[in-house]
Amino acid sequence: MSGVRTGAVRVPGNCLAGFVGVVRARLRVMGGPERGSAVVEFLGVSLLLLVPIVYLVLTLAQIQAAAFAAEGAAREAGRLLARAESLQEGAAAARLAVELAFEDQGLDVDGAGALQVSCTEEPCLAPGTRVVVTVATSVDLPLVPDVVVNAVPATVPVSATHVAAVPEFRAAR
Repeated sequence: MSGVRTGAVRVPGNCLAGFVGVVRARLRVMGGPERGSAVVEFLGVSLLLLVPIVYLVLTLAQIQAAAFAAEGAAREAGRLLARAESLQEGAAAARLAVELAFEDQGLDVDGAGALQVSCTEEPCLAPGTRVVVTVATSVDLPLVPDVVVNAVPATVPVSATHVAAVPEFRAAR
């Protein structure tokens, strides 16, 4: 008699094949009407998780783009003001720099409304003084319906500040 000896009990060699057959038959019976439902459940759960994650990524990308644009706009506006011939010329160039920085990120911002300029001393562009530039705007959350906008704030404020030094080795203006 052929077989496998396990301890004191002798198991016939074809017992393993019979066990596999019984397990397969039970799995066929158990999975009959439920067959394919795992795919449907997976797709349903995936959509429930995927839609909020995609919205979160879109929202964070838009806020990050606005923050990046505000920081770049404040830095460039400060540089332009600190090296300008007059405060009026510098302010006009700074407004254009703010609009361009936001436009590069796909955002429409009014440069005059977003830009605030202050000086540490008067006259503003005297050698050694500092020009403080603040760029502030708000970002609308994407895909928010009007009903929600009227009920809760649907914007995120974004601002950046830069302090630029007027070069000391230039004539006072």
